[in-house]
Amino acid sequence: MHESLRLIEPVEDLEIEFRRMAHESSKAEEGFAFDAAPQDFAAYLQFLRAQAAGLGLRPGEVPQTTFWLVNSNRRLLGLSRLRHWLTPALEEYGGHIGYLIRPTERRKGFGTKILALTLEKASELALACVRLTCDTENIASARIIERNGGVLSGYGVSPVNGKQTSQYWIQLGSARSWKV
Repeated sequence: MHESLRLIEPVEDLEIEFRRMAHESSKAEEGFAFDAAPQDFAAYLQFLRAQAAGLGLRPGEVPQTTFWLVNSNRRLLGLSRLRHWLTPALEEYGGHIGYLIRPTERRKGFGTKILALTLEKASELALACVRLTCDTENIASARIIERNGGVLSGYGVSPVNGKQTSQYWIQLGSARSWKV
């Protein structure tokens, strides 16, 4: 990668960047459950911290940590969500990790990088394998998953849009053989 990229947990001083990314993504009509830019950003950040700690979850939800991909200039390039474990429903659709790259930053390798960095975070949670799913017709997302060691394990149907989904597992730790 030609620039320094890192994952950070959401912070208040990037509110304007977040709102810009939210606006861009909503205009692109993303299927990703993207949070609309909230009125009270500090409360939104508190909500994300509570989600990560497993506090105030609704039935069927699991703890998840949200990360933002930023470059050395602190431009917000994308976000990922790491679910700490799976329910049967998440194993079928959604998996451990969801990610989004802002539309103006796509096709630059950032999708591959955000997933690689989020997989490192999954290793820190002591996950041995990680589940990812994507719409089967989303070739770009499938390639990103495969570049990060994803092995196709089956197909399902999205409860969101009724489309066929591809289901992948990625082995973490010493058994992992992938390069970014």
